[in-house]
Amino acid sequence: MPDIPSILDSMEQPADLRKLSREELARLAEEIRDRIIGTVSRTGGHLASNLGVVELTIALHRSFDSPKDKIVWDVGHQSYAHKLLTGRAGRFATLRQAGGLSGFTRRDESSHDPYGAGHASTSISAALGLAKARDLRGGKEHVVAVIGDGAMTGGLALEGLNNAQDLDTDIIVVLNDNEMSIAENVTAISVHLSKLRAQPLYQLMERRAKTAMQRLPHGRTLAKTAEGIYHGVTHLMAAETGVFFEDLGFRYFGPIDGHNVELMDEVFALVKRLKGPVLVHVLTTKGKGYPFAENDSRQFHGIPGFHIADGNVEPANGNITFTQAFGETLVEMARHDERIVAITAAMPDGTGLSEFARQFPERFFDVGIAEAHAVTFAAGLAAAGMRPFVAIYSTFLQRAYDQIIHDVCLQHLPVVLALDRAGLVGDDGPTHHGAFDVSYLRHIPGLCVMAPKDPDELRRMIATALEHNGPSAIRYPRGGCSTIWKRVEPSCIPIGKAEMLMSGADAAIVALGPMCGAAIEAAEQLRGDGVEVCVVNGRFVRPLDETLILELAASCRRLVVVEENAMAGGLGSAILELLSDKGLNDVVVKRLGLPDRFIEHGSQTVLRESVGLTSARIAEAVREVMAAEVVVSADSRQATVDRRL
Repeated sequence: MPDIPSILDSMEQPADLRKLSREELARLAEEIRDRIIGTVSRTGGHLASNLGVVELTIALHRSFDSPKDKIVWDVGHQSYAHKLLTGRAGRFATLRQAGGLSGFTRRDESSHDPYGAGHASTSISAALGLAKARDLRGGKEHVVAVIGDGAMTGGLALEGLNNAQDLDTDIIVVLNDNEMSIAENVTAISVHLSKLRAQPLYQLMERRAKTAMQRLPHGRTLAKTAEGIYHGVTHLMAAETGVFFEDLGFRYFGPIDGHNVELMDEVFALVKRLKGPVLVHVLTTKGKGYPFAENDSRQFHGIPGFHIADGNVEPANGNITFTQAFGETLVEMARHDERIVAITAAMPDGTGLSEFARQFPERFFDVGIAEAHAVTFAAGLAAAGMRPFVAIYSTFLQRAYDQIIHDVCLQHLPVVLALDRAGLVGDDGPTHHGAFDVSYLRHIPGLCVMAPKDPDELRRMIATALEHNGPSAIRYPRGGCSTIWKRVEPSCIPIGKAEMLMSGADAAIVALGPMCGAAIEAAEQLRGDGVEVCVVNGRFVRPLDETLILELAASCRRLVVVEENAMAGGLGSAILELLSDKGLNDVVVKRLGLPDRFIEHGSQTVLRESVGLTSARIAEAVREVMAAEVVVSADSRQATVDRRL
């Protein structure tokens, strides 16, 4: 029997979708799901969210004329079907690989990506900007924001909704409602949407809904086919729902079946003709078409490689991750200290807090995608005597910068910021690399900033932060390290005290966090060449161990600083500032860190090699400072004497 030609591979542009029959659309949806499952099983990525929006994506591209019309995907991690339908099917196998397609929307990747995103809740505000720019230049294109119900819990999404009516512009918001963000949604917004989904219909309200539909443009045709929309109009008219979206100035349609392409075609044809803000509420199933993802959409939200036949994930290297060590240690300490509470922003699994939530449900708080609220909420808890640990990815904590300064540090409250995914995270790319946390935290007065070299040191830093009577931040990377986790007693570390790992008089390497492993390897390589290098585990970015740094400057006069953070404002900058303040301008310092650009996606190993954060590059940097001529001035000799006095 001859092979059936692939519809997906024959498509040249999204407009080709309009030529397909109902049967061909169903085949296409199946092909897209097969392509996504097959690719993600090899490359890893966001699976469940993408499987859930296949029909919605098809309907959007049938109804709107991309790239003339602008489709803005919130977060962007559910854009795989969009990529396949917009000329990128031939490169889809390179998804999330170095030099390949991004796992998110990117303006520089395709004209069909009018706005790039990797963080949640941005689509409505961005789409409003695109729509208003269209108005100002007299354009006619449609602007559509596609946002999930989980992202709707973010304050930025609500700010955009609130501003839409005042801007008096045409915009279509498609609310993709699958009852999930990454974990289950937990906020009042999600409760409201649940009421919209579940409230019983009464015959009277159905008749009123049908009458209202028929009065709209093309309403008689729509009323015959879009029966599901009665459900939404019924809710809209029911007083107990609070008519939330209507009160914000939106015309509300839904909820409708987000897997029924013909129905969505009808609805989109209608709303395209309406003026002002419109919201279309679609219901989808996260993970649809792959039973393992449907049954466990949390596991299959963001997933590494897996076996398609049984859904089993490829085994890790066997070493415990920093995230696991954080979660286990916090549970252990919480058994003995009832003040400990844990907070996360819709990431209980990713931050290692699921077991804490299970054992201490009354002391665990998932606030939804609301990082700024999480930090201020923690400040309130701390002000009342609790010891809150706020576990948020480094790149997401950027969204709470003012709250860290104004609500936590200014009041010197004992909030612990646990910054997971600090440094290079790998395949998720520039929106997710924790490249800037040292730079945006180390200058805040009163904030203790730490970075463990391994999971055991992380345990000790958690204990240190718990006992510290002030705000703390602990940054640690994605994944594990090469050392064996000994589960050492989590004793406190003296605040601001670095650790000497290897001795040597020719030069010194000061490494931060897991970079200590590469620094030790470099020192051992150099020792084989007769070069004696000391290695220091910096541990504390703030307060800096000034005494040890100045001693190294006096004895070695050659320093190499290694960190997986932007060099601008990082640990190397802190050391250079110290030496400058002490008048030691003749010490040779070489900094290794992340360069002044956004780092692309790829495996952590590939990325570290590309930016020079390897043992070989560290050894080379030591040789470079060894080759530099050191001129000791009289002023510097006097400064050294002054320090010793």
